[in-house]
Amino acid sequence: MTVLLIEPGKTPRHMEIDGSLTGMQQVVGGYIQAIYPFEDPVALVCNEEGKLLGLPLNRALKDEDGDIYDIIAGTFFLCGAPLDSERFTSLEEGLLEKYCQRFSGPELFLEIDE
Repeated sequence: MTVLLIEPGKTPRHMEIDGSLTGMQQVVGGYIQAIYPFEDPVALVCNEEGKLLGLPLNRALKDEDGDIYDIIAGTFFLCGAPLDSERFTSLEEGLLEKYCQRFSGPELFLEIDE
């Protein structure tokens, strides 16, 4: 399955992965969680316990106004998530390019005690 792999501090890259549960868990380093933060048929698959395990913060998710509403911790990948299927699929070429640009720059996060 062709996915867009996004690791903390690195630029995104296309990758072929085993689409099995075990294969996906190996990529994110633990139990998987799929979220659907985009209007496109795309799933963001991350480590379900990333924040609890203290994995490095990776990329921010922003609302339509550009405000951060969540930060993904640890390595994650984007794959296809057709509405008419319960299975993940390869990410289409156009969506690979779109999200490669969207997540192109590694992000740094600063924790401030208030």
